[in-house]
Amino acid sequence: MTARKPVLLIADDDPEILTMLSLRLGKKGYTVIEAPDGIATLAAAREKRPDLVVLDVMMPGKNGWEVARELRSDPELRNVGIVMLTAIGEKVNELTSPLYGADDYVDKPFDFADLEARLKKVLEARRKLS
Repeated sequence: MTARKPVLLIADDDPEILTMLSLRLGKKGYTVIEAPDGIATLAAAREKRPDLVVLDVMMPGKNGWEVARELRSDPELRNVGIVMLTAIGEKVNELTSPLYGADDYVDKPFDFADLEARLKKVLEARRKLS
């Protein structure tokens, strides 16, 4: 019996980043769902129940911090992993992301190996909580 592939929901309003992450993470063995804005992200999270959400901060509809706060307040989704991925600025991201319930953050531009390592770390930590 094979283990279920982790499901990642990638939320970013930049179509190039969305496509690049989907392709690369799909090749790394993840099932990937995409969302172009905050409202679509919440709808996809409620429908698909991802293991982890990669959230851009600056998105239309609802920003990534608002989405993170809603995920953490939803009893069905409070244990989903959250990694903020944004160009908002390293210090702002570092100080603000934990306030909204994010497990980790990665600044744009990012190194793909670093992002993947952080995703794995968050997934492992969240599995232990479940």
